[in-house]
Amino acid sequence: MAIPFQLGVVAAEVSVGYRFGIAAIALYVYALASRRKLAVPAYTFPIIFLQGTLLFCINYFFVYYGTARITSGLVAVVFTMILPLNAVFDRLFFGTRVDGRLALSAVLGIGGIVMIFWPEVSSLSLGDQTVVGIGLVLIGTIVASLGNMCAVVNTRRELPVIAVNAHAMTFASLLALLLSFVIGREFAFSMTTGYVISLLYLAVFGSAVAFGCYLALIRHIGSARAAYSSLLFPVVALIISTVFEGYRWTPVAAIGILLTLGGNWLVLSDRQKKTQAHN
Repeated sequence: MAIPFQLGVVAAEVSVGYRFGIAAIALYVYALASRRKLAVPAYTFPIIFLQGTLLFCINYFFVYYGTARITSGLVAVVFTMILPLNAVFDRLFFGTRVDGRLALSAVLGIGGIVMIFWPEVSSLSLGDQTVVGIGLVLIGTIVASLGNMCAVVNTRRELPVIAVNAHAMTFASLLALLLSFVIGREFAFSMTTGYVISLLYLAVFGSAVAFGCYLALIRHIGSARAAYSSLLFPVVALIISTVFEGYRWTPVAAIGILLTLGGNWLVLSDRQKKTQAHN
């Protein structure tokens, strides 16, 4: 819901640069205040920079482009594809087995998200802009999943999440601004309340905090299961909308919520059993 406020006066690429620049500054300030380690071995920087390029830069270019063309509900539906993509890439790059329980959880979760946004899905018109928007978000999702694989490498090297994200976001911000300059985007800034508040929210909570939590989650339960969190975002959004915006629940949306939560329980209960067995 915050991303549309970033579109319009300021070019999407420039907004991405601002967002992750502010996020990086917030992480550096936090690390220094809490005396957390920021130094990482020199040989790790290429994969850290690649993570920043894929997960914090190129991915968001395409998501912002797509969000300008389709509704946020359809963006959420398309982005659920990160779950099977993470599982496939995990298998391809690291040889991680895709178990049946995870596959069933993905089916339940994706099916639940489709039901939650059924009014938007059922009224989908395959016009040029809609098809282009879906394609752009799908490309962004694929790029984000590849960025997740870089994060897996960094977590397996036991690099500190705060340091990795701070350096990766710095590089992503500089790259986004450089690409903006190369393709001729104007370095504008909007002082409107909507733009400033949404930028700060996306930078601090949607990037610095959220990706810290997400990459820590990858370290603990793996990228395929961590990706399930993307299916829970719309659930939280609807709860907030119910309280503050008077969202009216439908039976289909309620069933969708139950399917998504059921899939979440299935995927995490399996992990809990494995952890207990290992201990």
